[in-house]
Amino acid sequence: MTEYPDDADGSVLADLAALGIDMTQPMDIEFPVAAPNEEAANAIAAALIAAGYDAQVEYDDGEPEDDSEEDEEDDEFVPGWDVYVSTRMVPDYDEIIRIQADLGRIANPMGGMSDGWGVMLDSDMEAEEDE
Repeated sequence: MTEYPDDADGSVLADLAALGIDMTQPMDIEFPVAAPNEEAANAIAAALIAAGYDAQVEYDDGEPEDDSEEDEEDDEFVPGWDVYVSTRMVPDYDEIIRIQADLGRIANPMGGMSDGWGVMLDSDMEAEEDE
């Protein structure tokens, strides 16, 4: 079994491996980039596309996706603009860290920030890392 660094990214990779995911096979990984407003989101997306990324702007109205009770202190569902970068890749720790840093480098001048990563699993379970 592969050892992963003891941080949030390494923990998600270890969790995926523990679920029996073949970590040598490519999977779709999504990297959200938070933007302060629609104008910035569109500018960030344009810059990411120019840098070779597959980027899409989305507005999240802040509503939970299911009917479960929401913890009142949970700020996960705050309305806002995000740019989602999707890539199909072998889930490699160093490459995930590199992509997050690159997305931040591109988005930061426009007020954006790289906001973790996640994967959708076939069983409709989601594993993601949030910083």
